[in-house]
Amino acid sequence: MSRPLQDAAVALEMPRAEADQGLVSDLMVLTKARLSFLVVITTFVGFCMASGPRLDWVVLLHAVFGTTLAAAAAAVLNQYVEAPVDRLMERTRYRPLPAGRMRPATALMLGLALALGGVAWLWLTTNATSALLAAATILIYIALYTPLKRKTSLCTIVGAVAGAIPPVIGWTAVNPTLEAGAWILFGILFTWQMPHFLAIAWMYRDEYAQAGFVMLRRDDLSGCATAMQSLLYTIALTGITLVPFFLGKNSALYAGGAVLLDGLLLACAIQFLIQRNRPAARRLFFASILFLPLILGLMVGTRV
Repeated sequence: MSRPLQDAAVALEMPRAEADQGLVSDLMVLTKARLSFLVVITTFVGFCMASGPRLDWVVLLHAVFGTTLAAAAAAVLNQYVEAPVDRLMERTRYRPLPAGRMRPATALMLGLALALGGVAWLWLTTNATSALLAAATILIYIALYTPLKRKTSLCTIVGAVAGAIPPVIGWTAVNPTLEAGAWILFGILFTWQMPHFLAIAWMYRDEYAQAGFVMLRRDDLSGCATAMQSLLYTIALTGITLVPFFLGKNSALYAGGAVLLDGLLLACAIQFLIQRNRPAARRLFFASILFLPLILGLMVGTRV
């Protein structure tokens, strides 16, 4: 839902030579369907951490469905706004809009329908808090993050805020008050996104610059500032992931697993700082992809 989350798929996209991918395939690209699984995971974790021993599976399905619609809306509207820029980058020029396989008006209508549908679904099936959080996520992503990308590298922080909201939506679907557990989940997702996306931005810095995106500091030609930021956010992530154990929300097994996972991610961040090349950035990127589902799964499985 944020740039780091949405653009995780971008780093894995390969140029497509085919002129026509088919309507279903185009819709999957337009809505970033591969990222729906990430939204499902984070929303599910938030719901589980706010629930007691028994889950209300009906409400959970409503929360996941509504949040997924909102995430899809953000993806569609983002591609609608950025279609002219997407034509300038090899990884994105074959998407439905820049490739001319879908009319902009069609994408706009689809994005607005998904946005209204997701917010309305959460409002009617969960509560107003979850619905307002979903609406805020879409607005932050489209109205703030998207235009800031062409102005300042601070846009990544704004995008990370939007991307950290899905687990909070899951939490508020159970408990509409923003308690400590909700903020912990927000903090984990926020700090995780920064090294994850900074690694992507460094790998594709030339393409971003060609398209006019300011995803990294303009004066960071060596990558030292980018790599240092990645390391600092990874250190912060390490601290936040251990908070649930110290608050008594998770067992010692969680603490041991978290230390191991944090250590592996820290090692990749340190290596990126030392080497500052594409292979090191790629290792950090893939380590972050493995880290998130493992730490969240461990959190759910060891809650007390």
